Amino acid sequence: MGVKLSIIIPKKEISFEYLENKKIAIDFSNMAYQFLSSIRQQDGTPLMDSRGNITSVYQGILSRISNLISRNIMPCFIFDGKSPILKMKTQEQRRYNKELAGIKLEKARVEGDEELMLRYSKQTSRLSKDIIKNSKEILMAMGLPVIQAPQEADAQLSHMCEVGDVDYVATSDIDPLFYGCPRTVTNLTLSQRRRLPSGAYVKITPTVIELKDVLSHLGINNDQLIALAILVGTDYNEGVKGIGPKTALKLVKEYKNFDVLFKNVNADFNWRQIYAVFKSMPIMKNYQLKWKEIDVYRLKKILVDQHDFSEERIDKTLTKLKEKDSKKHQKSLSDF
Repeated sequence: MGVKLSIIIPKKEISFEYLENKKIAIDFSNMAYQFLSSIRQQDGTPLMDSRGNITSVYQGILSRISNLISRNIMPCFIFDGKSPILKMKTQEQRRYNKELAGIKLEKARVEGDEELMLRYSKQTSRLSKDIIKNSKEILMAMGLPVIQAPQEADAQLSHMCEVGDVDYVATSDIDPLFYGCPRTVTNLTLSQRRRLPSGAYVKITPTVIELKDVLSHLGINNDQLIALAILVGTDYNEGVKGIGPKTALKLVKEYKNFDVLFKNVNADFNWRQIYAVFKSMPIMKNYQLKWKEIDVYRLKKILVDQHDFSEERIDKTLTKLKEKDSKKHQKSLSDF
């Protein structure tokens, strides 16, 4: 879902070239839902193999992640673990919303309204255990590091960036900021162009958010940033009714004592519990980041044999990656 603070968060657009040779930790769940939402047929039906298994995520991994690798970007992937208890209410609301969207989707199908079918089908996306398992296998077959977080991926990848093991964290929201992530990049795994309702296309470029710039721009510290998020609403609380980002910013500057702050806004939740989730989320410290050669046999076994991918298309993708690697190697020799 993500904390809704984008309106007051400073960002800067960058080129893909800016990220060359950078190690980037990607929130898998966040990326996978992007693929489930965007990689669909015109009527909203997701891509599927002959056995009815949804393959949109695998298609996204093969095409968009291969594109990142071809640009000399070094991605690794962080998977969510067990959700904190405080997130249960949010998850229940998401399940309800999906069920509601499913009812509307069936109505749109009966009426033959493809526009509504596409809209509601995106809202029913679910990340199954099979998709998660198979995605891990595909990524590892591509030689990419896969790390299982004990709880929230946001906390794990933020730690990895904070200690310098990766250069950036990639996600579509700003939640890593609240775990102390110094550098976040958005739009990394999206299609590089988006179709507008008018039919025209616009170019999509990566956007960087740096924690130090955010705090300087807003004139607050890390703890105040967390309090600001809690006021507006997080995955662990609904926020205070009637308080948006600008009002929340004004309040955290006005009240230095958070007990007084949340009492004065009549918060109907325990702010300390939510604050503690951000400050003490369990992380794994003994992970390994190793990029390896692509296991072609294993990759084809999963995609071609199990999910009906075109072997010719996979070969073209692999050839493109090999050519890029060869040019990079030749360049490094000439530099030497």
